Amino acid sequence: MTSFTQYTDAKIIENILSGEIAQYEIFIRRNNPFLYKVGRSYNYNHEDTQDLMQESFIDAYKNLSKFENRSSFKSWIIKIMLNHCFRKKQKFSFKNEIVAEIMDSSEPMFKRSENDTYKMVANRELHCIIEKALGSVPFDYRMVFSLREMNGLNVSEIAKALEISEANVKVRLNRAKTMLRKEIEKSYSAEEIFEFNLIYCDAIVDHVMQTITEL
Repeated sequence: MTSFTQYTDAKIIENILSGEIAQYEIFIRRNNPFLYKVGRSYNYNHEDTQDLMQESFIDAYKNLSKFENRSSFKSWIIKIMLNHCFRKKQKFSFKNEIVAEIMDSSEPMFKRSENDTYKMVANRELHCIIEKALGSVPFDYRMVFSLREMNGLNVSEIAKALEISEANVKVRLNRAKTMLRKEIEKSYSAEEIFEFNLIYCDAIVDHVMQTITEL
C-alpha cells in the first residue's frame, strides 16, 4: 500500500473515521511488533499471541471514535493488548510493592538503533537466549521490562498501562535489569529481542482488515 509514514496518529484516525478504512492497515503494521512482544512476554506461544493481537486490533478499531489523543495510539493499543492478556490469564492481579528507597534507573538498558529493524527477521539464537532469560524473571518485573525496553514506553505510560505507581515501575525495572544483566549481551539492540517476523505480519493484517470491513 501507499506509504503514509508522515501521517500522524490523529490524521490517520480522522481519515479512518471519515470512511478511509484501508488506512487502518498503517496502524496494524506500525504496532504489530509491539503487541507481539507483549504477548510473548506473557509466555503465550506464537499462535496464542497472534490471536490476542488480532482481537486487540479489532477492538481498537471498534472503539476508534473513543480515542481521545491523550496518549499515542501505540500506548492505547498496548493497553488493549494487555487487557486481553490479563483476561486470558484470568485477571492476574498485581500487588503493589512498598518502596523504601528508589534508585532512578529508568533509562533504557539497551541503546536503540535508528535502523529499520522492523524489516529484519529475528536472530533465532538471540531470540532463544533472551526468551529463556526473561522466562526466569518474575512476571511483574518481566512485563515492566518488556514495556520499557522492547516497546519503548516511558515510566508514566507503563504506570498507567499497568495501574501501578511510577515508583513501583522504577523498582520493578531495576530488579528486572539486575536479573537479566548477567545473561544478556549489552551489545544487542532492544529491537532484536522478540522481533516480530514480517512473514506473520502480513497474515495478521489480512485477517484484521477482512474482519473490520465485514463489521
